[in-house]
Amino acid sequence: MKETQLRVDEDAAQRPARTPGRRGRPPKSAGAADTSALILDVAEDLFSKHGLHGVSIRDVANEAGVDTALLHYYFGTKRGLFDAVFARRSEILNADRMAALDAYERERGDHMTPEGVIEAFLRPLLEWGEKGGPGWKHYFALISQANANPIWGGEMMARNFDTVIRKLIDLMRKAIPGARDEDLYWAYHNLSGALTLTIGETGRLDRLSNGLCRSGDLKRAHANMARFAAAGFRALCARA
Repeated sequence: MKETQLRVDEDAAQRPARTPGRRGRPPKSAGAADTSALILDVAEDLFSKHGLHGVSIRDVANEAGVDTALLHYYFGTKRGLFDAVFARRSEILNADRMAALDAYERERGDHMTPEGVIEAFLRPLLEWGEKGGPGWKHYFALISQANANPIWGGEMMARNFDTVIRKLIDLMRKAIPGARDEDLYWAYHNLSGALTLTIGETGRLDRLSNGLCRSGDLKRAHANMARFAAAGFRALCARA
């Protein structure tokens, strides 16, 4: 499948509302890329709410208003569809985060700090959460599921995100000279848990704080997490 077919339509939130449950083929005027994007949008929404095993090909077809044969034509199996949903936005996130990390490294050289590295790593993800519309919210909920799933989640996260995470670790080695790899990976593990809990926006923080804090306040989360995680990296890497 061409990469353009899987590229996110940033204006997806402005599309007319779909009528669920109306089956049949899309209008003849609809191109393959539009139909593929429609299916991915619907599947992303359903998977984010019900998980990989809680959604069937027929569920997606019914919600998108297309024949099940069309989903098999584009994506093969349900797992193929799920993989395509996951990869579509990870490509964008990885490109943006690699660019942010590279720019920070060029700007600071040998004077990088843990706060700066982590801020560059987080910024694109949280910016998409703020500006990307409901599709990105669905995708982040899906990431949160994957990061906590012991069956398929670890492999999915590794396949889609390990390249940019290894770049983060490389820069943290320079920002904290003498740090042991073991400590850097444990520190990232803790950052990863905090990050995916935050972008999942479960409302847990809202209820726990009686409304004092909002789990959807990604600007505040961004500012807090860079400082919090940097302190954690320093504390772990400074141990004897």
